[in-house]
Amino acid sequence: MPPKTAGAERTIAALLRAQFLRGTTASALYQTAKLTIAYLGALTTHQLTPAHVAEVDDAIRRRPYAYQTKAEKAHALRRILRWLWEQQGAPKLDSQVSSYPGVRPRNIKTTHEEITALLAAAPPHMRLWLLFCSDLAIRSGTAVRLAPENYDPARGELRFTTKANAHMTLPVTAEIAALLERCDQRDPTPFIRQLWPRNPHRHGKPIKAGCDGIDALRWQFHRLCADVGITRSIRPHDMRRATAVAMLEHTKDLRAVQALLGHRNLQSTFWYLDHDLRQVTRASLEIIKRPEPKPREEQSA
Repeated sequence: MPPKTAGAERTIAALLRAQFLRGTTASALYQTAKLTIAYLGALTTHQLTPAHVAEVDDAIRRRPYAYQTKAEKAHALRRILRWLWEQQGAPKLDSQVSSYPGVRPRNIKTTHEEITALLAAAPPHMRLWLLFCSDLAIRSGTAVRLAPENYDPARGELRFTTKANAHMTLPVTAEIAALLERCDQRDPTPFIRQLWPRNPHRHGKPIKAGCDGIDALRWQFHRLCADVGITRSIRPHDMRRATAVAMLEHTKDLRAVQALLGHRNLQSTFWYLDHDLRQVTRASLEIIKRPEPKPREEQSA
């Protein structure tokens, strides 16, 4: 571990305690923040180097975690380092963290009852965020950045770029359109920030200037789950998976689900759906053996 250092700046330990140690202690982000504090807490952000990041990264790789758990903690470490870079002036070091290819996404989806309860209790800014995730299956981090520049009110469409730099165009539902109408379309501020209350009471502090508010929203989401009596661990991203499964059930079209999710790789779409696969039946196998009947025109010819 690095030696303790002194300085006028706040240490990494103080920054991470204030930002990341407010959620559930079982989360990968909480645990990785604690690990980062243990190794780098005495440093200030400007003292951070690739060698320091390698210490934490190596600690994750050496611990007897399952491969999936290591991948989750590496993802959490990258998120912490990005926050230190974007908000606290640290050098950009998230690319120094090891990658864990082939990790399957979280296999949990929210139920219709859970989504309904959360939307009914959510304040407007949180409700819009959850509708983006549930109605349109948009990633939670992308949803928080959507702004008037992404919205065409005349066509009722959102146009934006996804995490994989794919260009998406999605129609908005009536509920989303009603909330977007409450925003100032001439203001470049993201929609969720426009709806965020200035003097909240139960729903946390307003977003700080220059911050997209994703961490505050996640914290509020956990509070909201507790308020409506949801005891299992769910995330807004689990709504995206629920919508993907519902789209497949409605359209029977895997490509339609791929288009909704904005996946370039069809394998990624399969991973969203494989927990919901149906059992193969003998009747289905017998049906697909039979040749397709020819149209009458061909038969008469």
